[in-house]
Amino acid sequence: ILGLVSHFKRQNKNTPGRDCHDLLDIGSCIACGRAEYRIGDECCPMCSPGNHVHKHCTEFTSTSCVPCVDSTFLDEPNGLIKCKVCTNCDPGLGLKVKQPCRPSSDTVCGTLEGFYCLDPTKDGCRAAQKHSSCKPGQYISHTGTASTDTVCADCTGDTYSNGSFTACQPHTECKSLGLQELRTGTNLSNSVCGPQSSQIETGIIIGVVLASVLIVPAIIIIIIRFVILRRKKCPTTVTFSPVTVNAVEVC
Repeated sequence: ILGLVSHFKRQNKNTPGRDCHDLLDIGSCIACGRAEYRIGDECCPMCSPGNHVHKHCTEFTSTSCVPCVDSTFLDEPNGLIKCKVCTNCDPGLGLKVKQPCRPSSDTVCGTLEGFYCLDPTKDGCRAAQKHSSCKPGQYISHTGTASTDTVCADCTGDTYSNGSFTACQPHTECKSLGLQELRTGTNLSNSVCGPQSSQIETGIIIGVVLASVLIVPAIIIIIIRFVILRRKKCPTTVTFSPVTVNAVEVC
């Protein structure tokens, strides 16, 4: 008999969901069904997803279940007395709500625009990171997606990029536009073009000639008018008949 008791104790120790103490409890050592959970000596029916246990079953009554309240859920048949808290999709981690929480399923998070997932789950993501930015002198070889980061590559030859281009741009050919190159292009920036030096000299000469034609005559006219006005205001003699007296200029 002692050997039989010892056998059932070992069975109880190695088998979850059993509660065996002595020969009188041999009936309770039978494992509960897949849709049941053990409370004491009873195998109680589990609550369905979206519900939790309100009252455990007894010898005479079945399990009493109630729905999960807002922001809580249970996604499997269970014997739990509390529902789980829904996952929060934290924007600080680059996340947004992809599928809202329901009593029978947790929140599914997705990535914000401009982020890619670092810790993917079956249907969503637990943490994300902002896409890398390409540096000046690099172009976007592969645009970042919700699951992959941006891939950058260096510009080579006579091309450039400010970091936002999806392909390197060729430097402007100043000579082909009839201009001279004022600044040579690099992999960071484009060439800078300007007028040819001969064109600049011609422009200066034309400007001087026009100034001479317009300004010099104007100055001469102003001087002549000034002299005429001055003479009108300053007579040199005053005549008093029958005697003429020399007047003194005071202008």
